[in-house]
Amino acid sequence: MTTNILLLCGGDGSEHSISLISAQYIADRLRADPDFNVLTAVMHNHRFIVEDTLSGYFDDERNFVYAKNKMRIDCVVPCLHGAPGETGEIQSLLKIYGIPYIGCDAEASSNCFNKITTKLYLDALGIPNSPYCIIPLKNEYYKQLSLDFFDKYQDIYVKAASQGSSVGCYHVTKRSDVWDSIVEAFSFSTEVLLEKNIKHRELEVAAYEIDGELKITRPGEIIIPENQFYTYEEKYSKTSGTITTVTPSNLDEECIERIRDYARRAFIGLKLRDLSRIDFFFSEDDGILINEINTFPGATPISMFPKMLEHNGDTMTDFLSKAVKRAIKMKF
Repeated sequence: MTTNILLLCGGDGSEHSISLISAQYIADRLRADPDFNVLTAVMHNHRFIVEDTLSGYFDDERNFVYAKNKMRIDCVVPCLHGAPGETGEIQSLLKIYGIPYIGCDAEASSNCFNKITTKLYLDALGIPNSPYCIIPLKNEYYKQLSLDFFDKYQDIYVKAASQGSSVGCYHVTKRSDVWDSIVEAFSFSTEVLLEKNIKHRELEVAAYEIDGELKITRPGEIIIPENQFYTYEEKYSKTSGTITTVTPSNLDEECIERIRDYARRAFIGLKLRDLSRIDFFFSEDDGILINEINTFPGATPISMFPKMLEHNGDTMTDFLSKAVKRAIKMKF
């Protein structure tokens, strides 16, 4: 029996173009399953766009309708980095229509996309993360609080709380730049997070469920050019000097197992489902710290999630196939 899959991608956030690249990779892997019929729709300007210009919509019988075509949707794959996928909005919409989908639900997606909520959960779960300060409002009280935080650490990051791919993030080493950076970050988010700058190695693990088992890979490493921040441009530019490897050097087994343990605890504690990429800082001074959690990680030619999954002995085609079939069996 053919399974009809709607692959959603795009969105109107800062990661629209990266989502399209990931979606092509995922579409190819889904179509490797002969039982899957895959239709791609690009979300843009509040429309679901099929075949460049046609707009589609969901009817009340779980059909996706576009022009004279109608396809009953068995499962949605929300390949959306940032809004509205990792923010939880598309999951809420699909739940209203009763349409199965793979990946985290709306609440878990929203909790992980908001850097502040993630921090609070990690604290509650007893998982180490970098020292931080929450700035929810632009007023004199929080201005002084932010200056006090800078005075304590002298080297900080100012981050828009609800953005992905380092959008709205600023490295601040001068006291006079602190509040201006916070004001700029507020243009990207309704809340701002300050973090102590950690001199670190950047390690990542893929956490995914397959055959009823939660698997945590060994860490891969992102090696960033010296004295650079891992900005959106550095992540995705063709001229990026960043190096990725799934076999990092100089990590002992105790360190690796602690990373995997923290990742497992975070996946379970934040009630994630199907897949995530969990990013860590490894610092000689501060130890192992969770940096962030991505509930629909990138799947571009340079993305770490598929590399780590396959290095762990699984394939993206098998993973996606089983995730879709599992979603269909669940009640939404």
